[in-house]
Amino acid sequence: MEAGMDGREHAAKLRALALGALGVVYGDIGTSPLYTLRECLTEGGGFPLVPEVILGVLSLIFWALIITVTVKYVVFVMRADNQGEGGILALTALALRGMRPGHRRTGVVMAIGVMGASLFYGDSLITPAISVLSAVEGLHVVAPALDDYVIPITLTILIGLFVLQRFGTEKVGRLFGPVMLVWFITLGVLGLWQIVRYPGVLAAVWPGHAVEMLFNHGWHGFLLLGAVVLAVTGAEALYADMGHFGRKPIRIAWYVLVLPSLLLCYFGQGALLLHEPDAIENPFFHLAPDWAQVPLLLLATAATIIAGQAVISGAYSVTLQAMHLRYLPRMEVMHTSEHEKGQIYMPQLNWLLLAGVLMLVLSFQTSSNLAAAYGIAVTGTMVATTLLAYKVARSLGRWKLWQAVLALAVFLTVDMALFLANLVKVEEGGWFPLVVGAAVFLLMATWRRGREVVRKRLAEDALPFDLLVERLKGGSVQRVPGTAVFLTGNPRGLPPGLLHSLKHYKVLHQRVVLLTVDIEDVPHVPDEQRFELKALSAGFFRLIVHFGFKDEPDIPQALETKRIPGLPFEPMETTYFVSRETLIRSHGKLGLPRWQEPLFIFLSKLSTSASEYFCIPPNRVVELGMQLEI
Repeated sequence: MEAGMDGREHAAKLRALALGALGVVYGDIGTSPLYTLRECLTEGGGFPLVPEVILGVLSLIFWALIITVTVKYVVFVMRADNQGEGGILALTALALRGMRPGHRRTGVVMAIGVMGASLFYGDSLITPAISVLSAVEGLHVVAPALDDYVIPITLTILIGLFVLQRFGTEKVGRLFGPVMLVWFITLGVLGLWQIVRYPGVLAAVWPGHAVEMLFNHGWHGFLLLGAVVLAVTGAEALYADMGHFGRKPIRIAWYVLVLPSLLLCYFGQGALLLHEPDAIENPFFHLAPDWAQVPLLLLATAATIIAGQAVISGAYSVTLQAMHLRYLPRMEVMHTSEHEKGQIYMPQLNWLLLAGVLMLVLSFQTSSNLAAAYGIAVTGTMVATTLLAYKVARSLGRWKLWQAVLALAVFLTVDMALFLANLVKVEEGGWFPLVVGAAVFLLMATWRRGREVVRKRLAEDALPFDLLVERLKGGSVQRVPGTAVFLTGNPRGLPPGLLHSLKHYKVLHQRVVLLTVDIEDVPHVPDEQRFELKALSAGFFRLIVHFGFKDEPDIPQALETKRIPGLPFEPMETTYFVSRETLIRSHGKLGLPRWQEPLFIFLSKLSTSASEYFCIPPNRVVELGMQLEI
């Protein structure tokens, strides 16, 4: 009886997680039917709307969904989890595990991961713009007289979406899953209705139609792949959001509802076009009878808003991981839910994204124009994921060489074909994600390299602990009650802040903790592995606190709630000392290229203070300034 209850509870939990995944994971790929088939058939000036072309395009979409999404991501890539977490940076951390710092291969793996993450930001800008714009463009079909209002309505919806971010999505987020459930059922029903009327469209399942489409149309057929990729945008979200919902619920949602609904909708549009070629203007909205078009427009708009929300949340998540893994400077992070740690709001990033999205809508004007810019960001990240997954399969997955090479050859061939087909669209809009990706890559590389230079400079200036002990024995330093915690990035030697404090105040607390925060390449660190404590002499302790890259690095909470044997903490008797460096240019003499110095100094000024980042109450912090030449 108990086993039966447990089984029912487990099944209910799986259903709830699968429903939640519909609202977060599948928003992007779920709204692709709004524009994908139209863009494929009008690619490069358009194809003749004859049966062999329509069946060929449908066959390409079908096999893209099967090979790229189902086989590559759902079957293989989702196996490469970093303690249950997915995403390009989690995969990069996994691929780097066991590699020597400073090794050439380490640099290559890191560069691939950073470039994949950088391209993701281009995707984060384009997805809300193209999704909402494509839904509102349904007005062309529903109410042609309102054509002039498409852009203003789109801008209003997008501004509202970003403005509401600061309030969190905890309450409205509960509706995302049910709304997307209705959306996918609607996709399936609309498509099935047309397939039943014209069942001959099912012949597109035969891969020969896809092959003929590519080879019979030469260069034009190859360029078609640049539009086919629109059907698989959002595939990366299946892997990236694995930590939120788990591998099994995401797979269940894909196999049971999402994939069947998408295929029915695409094939339904194809069936419609086989008999009504004029519907090419907007085949998705023409699927519905006249009486259902207004409700469909409203549902499509809701689905695209949810897709935009999912991508914005994903951008927050990737940025937070990048900050913890030391690829980006610290930014302000606000938690919008008392119950869900993953629900955050990042004001600086939010307004940057809004500005970029509005600029895209105003510049490109239509979803068709934006489609040219979309593919490069998506396929570039896919290529990076494939390369990193190969490295993980070889080093950690215990795959045999021939197995890993075979999988790499198949998936990389498909990914590179899609990427190269989009690369030729640079002039049409493909330049945008490349510029965004290059800019973010430059920021990440500069920050990572600059912090390494700062770390080395501080290590060079650090004095050995023995010298301080000798000075304390002389009795020239007065000891006062309480605990002083000095934050230091160097787990050896003395932090500069301690030396400055002694120099200016001539006093030292009875108990001094030299605390180093270590963000590891795993998502979470268990409590029993949180602390490394070493008692020194003269009331000094060296403490290393370990966090995962998805843990909240709240130092006071960690010290107060997790009792450390031999080192009890009293919050009101503890003072934190934090060093803040004022950086001075060395004009290329100390390791950072001359051209990168001003950029790194600018990023350092934007960076949130260590005390705020580590959640230290302002009334318990003493901030010590120092100048440092880099």
